[in-house]
Amino acid sequence: MTWDLHGLFIRHARDINRFLRRRGHSAETAEDLTQDTFARVLASPPPEAGANHNPRAYLYQVSRNLSINHRRRESLLRIADPQEGEIDRMTDPSPSAEAIVYSRQCLAQVENALAELPERTRKAFEMHRLDGRTIAEVAAELGLSTGRTWGLIREAYRHVLARVEGS
Repeated sequence: MTWDLHGLFIRHARDINRFLRRRGHSAETAEDLTQDTFARVLASPPPEAGANHNPRAYLYQVSRNLSINHRRRESLLRIADPQEGEIDRMTDPSPSAEAIVYSRQCLAQVENALAELPERTRKAFEMHRLDGRTIAEVAAELGLSTGRTWGLIREAYRHVLARVEGS
């Protein structure tokens, strides 16, 4: 016997959702559990039980079991509703020691890569990327065209990326 899951969903999803809502689940949880019911049946359909098999009853049994499992998981989790500002006091905004070391290593790689660039290329890159100047402003200061300036900056980007990714 093959199951027409689409047809079953059309016929029974609303009723299963109502069933789960009557069991005390919120609207969002009931919707999730309804979808989980059909996903569970799709992933592992029931064994062939002959011509007397009742798909509706099987769907309700699966949804009931998912509801029970959901309640068990909820009872194991301690749900906290922090007041405004509590989260800020609980979290430490400073980076971990590993993050600091990693960031310093990355910066050292970038510094080494920039030091390998020709002076004009490095200067164009630093003015654009670090000083926040536009390509037109960098071009005017270096006395180059915007196209050539963009070429220098792009060359610097490629060089830095190659050095950092290659390490």
